[in-house]
Amino acid sequence: MGALTTTKRSVPILEEDEAQYLTFMLGGEMFAISILGIKEIIEYGNLTSVPMMPAFVRGVINLRGAVVPVVDLSARFGRHTAKITRRSCIIIIEARSEDGEPQDVGLLVDAVSAVLEIPASEVEPAPSFGAKIRADFISGMAKVNGHFVITLNVNRVLSVNEMARLSAADTVAETALE
Repeated sequence: MGALTTTKRSVPILEEDEAQYLTFMLGGEMFAISILGIKEIIEYGNLTSVPMMPAFVRGVINLRGAVVPVVDLSARFGRHTAKITRRSCIIIIEARSEDGEPQDVGLLVDAVSAVLEIPASEVEPAPSFGAKIRADFISGMAKVNGHFVITLNVNRVLSVNEMARLSAADTVAETALE
């Protein structure tokens, strides 16, 4: 009586870990982000510009009563500002600041493509050279249908604290020029 018995449970092992990614176009290149932090995708429109913001912050939108900053992803990568077309849209992401506070941020992209399941075995580590964007923005390179898709580290791209520091630096630089 009172004997302790243990049993081994069989835990199913997945053949390959797969993650779902939203793919989108930006400047003729395909990028992907994990769908886990994506809240919604909306049509581009009704943007209010905000003075003294970095060039990559296009403005803010009113999303059901909340003020959401919109980041031009092309400009954030140091490229030209995105040209708005009828396929341009805003991906609403929940970003976290360094203190853990959630903040909704919109990503302006040229066009959303599809949601893909990409096996972990098809994602290579980020290259240390040759990319047209900062290496810390890239979480990996996924092979999809024989082509590479850049998977982004959204927390680095949308680092709320880094964007705030850049905004403050732009403000100081503009004040010094006056």
